[in-house]
Amino acid sequence: MQATLSTDRTPSPLAAGSLLEVKDLGVSFETRRGAVRAVNGVSFGIARGETLAIVGESGSGKSTTGLALMGLVGGSRCTIEGEVELRAKDGRRRDLLRLPPAAMREIRGNDIAMIFQEPMSSLNPVYSVESQICEAIRLHQRLGDRAARAEALGLVRLLGIADPERCLRSYPHQLSGGMRQRVMIAIALSCRPNLLIADEPTTALDVTIQAQILDLLRKLQTQTRMAMIFITHNLGVVSEIADRVLVMYGGKAVETGPVREVFHAPRMPYTMALMQSLPRLGRTRARSERLHAIPGNVPNPTALPTGCAFHPRCSFFEAGRCDTREPPFEASGPDRGVRCVRWREIAGVS
Repeated sequence: MQATLSTDRTPSPLAAGSLLEVKDLGVSFETRRGAVRAVNGVSFGIARGETLAIVGESGSGKSTTGLALMGLVGGSRCTIEGEVELRAKDGRRRDLLRLPPAAMREIRGNDIAMIFQEPMSSLNPVYSVESQICEAIRLHQRLGDRAARAEALGLVRLLGIADPERCLRSYPHQLSGGMRQRVMIAIALSCRPNLLIADEPTTALDVTIQAQILDLLRKLQTQTRMAMIFITHNLGVVSEIADRVLVMYGGKAVETGPVREVFHAPRMPYTMALMQSLPRLGRTRARSERLHAIPGNVPNPTALPTGCAFHPRCSFFEAGRCDTREPPFEASGPDRGVRCVRWREIAGVS
């Protein structure tokens, strides 16, 4: 069954140099407790060779955004709205939300690919690594079995896997977590996509393997000039790999901009709270001083607070302003945006 799509929008051309333009993306699910607006009016663009990080706490809508771009959410109880316009390899502009299933299957894997959060549950346990990598190569590149295997072997070697022949013969359960993640990357890159979505690709990996995976993604991006959307809650990883960052809370974008600017001068209280919760080397801290934690919990998506969804947890809360109407997402500088009625006071901007 297909998702219900909003059709009352007129597609607009991609911005010059953009590979992907997402406009007012919304994803809703009907549940017994009411409608859940998992993603609500999120907009962003990404150019070739650029990395955009999407960050936020669990339940903020990060992974649902990535799955919606891939066309992997749907069903009779799901409603998807907005536009997701991709410049395909053939140069044509495609609105991914309005493609029929067969056309989307041609795009998925070939033009846009995804590394999923947990490789052990994403890889098929009854097929060998070779079978799973070669499947995408045969489907999209129209290669025979021998040529597809040679291509898969080259990919595994490129990813720095020792004994690539043995890796291809192996099954997922026979590989370590780092090896399985490399296999997921090989499958995602098998058709040289223009856009890679990496959903928590270093979760549950130790810091050494995490560093190797991040270094590998950077090298592959440099070689192929692919764009990358990096979904994570790890701000340390964002500072290493991303050019721009999109902060999400309650299914909405609350701040965006270049990583260096947002991290050094955040303008949304939620972003500030995330930054303050990070341990930092060299920071002088009294032994009795606890690391800052954001009070409260992420709101129930079926019963979001009135006004700003973050106001019950915000240290800058002002009654009568923050809890009465939802703040708009507005420009706060060149290539920067913020959702907060008090951002000018907080940032000291007149």
